[in-house]
Amino acid sequence: MLEVQDLSKTYQSGGQPLRVLDGLSLTLQPGQSAAIVGPSGSGKTTLLQILGTLDSPDSGSVQINDTDPFAMDEKQRAVFRNQTIGFVFQDHHLLPQLSVVENVLIPALAVGTATDAHLERAETLIEAVGLKDRSTHLPGELSGGERERVAIARSLLMRPTLILADEPTGNLDAKTAAGITEVLLRLQADENAVLVAVTHSESLAEAMQSQFELVEGQLVERAAV
Repeated sequence: MLEVQDLSKTYQSGGQPLRVLDGLSLTLQPGQSAAIVGPSGSGKTTLLQILGTLDSPDSGSVQINDTDPFAMDEKQRAVFRNQTIGFVFQDHHLLPQLSVVENVLIPALAVGTATDAHLERAETLIEAVGLKDRSTHLPGELSGGERERVAIARSLLMRPTLILADEPTGNLDAKTAAGITEVLLRLQADENAVLVAVTHSESLAEAMQSQFELVEGQLVERAAV
């Protein structure tokens, strides 16, 4: 479960305070998906970074599974992030020298050694995203859509309860984007995880259960079409 209450964040811009988030609140239950849309500069990336515990709010609270990650020290928060939050980025951020399966195993390697259970989980996820025959390939041997599928598999390795996707279809053509959307939502539902996707894509936003627009630092729910 994700619970955000009265979240605020201000930056200095040209010597003047710029309030990016202004009392923002959001609650999502396990298995729910939500899209967040809005123009560039509206604060979408800032919100995603705070939800991912990569940045801290000025005020307000974030609860993930009834836990406040900002009450932890940096080391504790890093472990919590690794075990609880999965990230899917627009540019996938795969390591070019590692194979598909090795890239999927990175979250386990980040905190120690990948076990047989991690390897089995990685192979299951690679098959689930349709890349069973590509597991030993390097990222340079894959298409853009295939690389994004690897990123989705990697994000799920540690069985996160919160998945954060930053423009996951932003660099893809419409047909490939539709396939990525289907894979992401199917696996998120299978895992009963919360999914928050920041996007400019109307087709991706409309595929989510809820849609919100970030307006003047607050989330405004959009009516279902």
